[in-house]
Amino acid sequence: MNQPAKPRPVPGHPDAWNFLSQLTAARIGLGRAGGSLPTTPLLDFQLSHARARDAVQRNLDTAALSTELGAAGFTTLQLHSAAHDRAMFIGRPDLGRILDSASRQLLEQHASERPPCDCAIVIADGLSALAVERHAAALLSQLAPRLQNDWQLAPVVIVQQGRVAIADEIGALLASRMTVLMIGERPGLSSPDSLGVYLTWDPLPGRSNAERNCISNIRGSAGLSYALAAHKLHYLMTEARRRQLSGIDLKEDAPALAADVTPALDG
Repeated sequence: MNQPAKPRPVPGHPDAWNFLSQLTAARIGLGRAGGSLPTTPLLDFQLSHARARDAVQRNLDTAALSTELGAAGFTTLQLHSAAHDRAMFIGRPDLGRILDSASRQLLEQHASERPPCDCAIVIADGLSALAVERHAAALLSQLAPRLQNDWQLAPVVIVQQGRVAIADEIGALLASRMTVLMIGERPGLSSPDSLGVYLTWDPLPGRSNAERNCISNIRGSAGLSYALAAHKLHYLMTEARRRQLSGIDLKEDAPALAADVTPALDG
């Protein structure tokens, strides 16, 4: 399909597309050089594509993340999926949804020494370890104060080579009433570091995505802010526990977050 030609700038007047490019990171009004893109937009596209590929291939430094969370006062457990490396994780999605035997044994031993909990918070690399490294600790630091009074939490579980459904097995082994999974989302050409959160009530292997709630595009100032994401997540967690459900029957109707709260919380 032929694309409409970009309006030609009139001398002394601004480009008609400029105001749109100020509102979104999407590629708008790139121009043309003959039948092709100009050199600069083409190189920008190739750079963004390379960053997205790098995000998918990147391995999560679980030791560094555990140290960062430990310094913030969180106890952590480091686990691994049945996908032994990144290549297997990408080629065998099913193995990223289950724990390897050593991790399962570690979690079973831990669970035998602790009572059931209200929520198990899981952090997994998913398709962008970069997103986890940049945003997971910051989001967790915003969420924790909202949970400190009446929530019994399991240690934060960090999973390498993990996909969304792996939180179901973790929650079931920990006898947790719900799981909150923070995971790197599939990179886009304008967002290689987007973090997603999935909430599942009564986690059990075999749960479908229709039984989860998702908050997407958590990226601090570049996307959904940590304060607003934590506000929405706390609302969903509270309602999930009250109504004992999650997924399509649970709507995110959190009240508006005061405008003067977000900058202070996000630092």
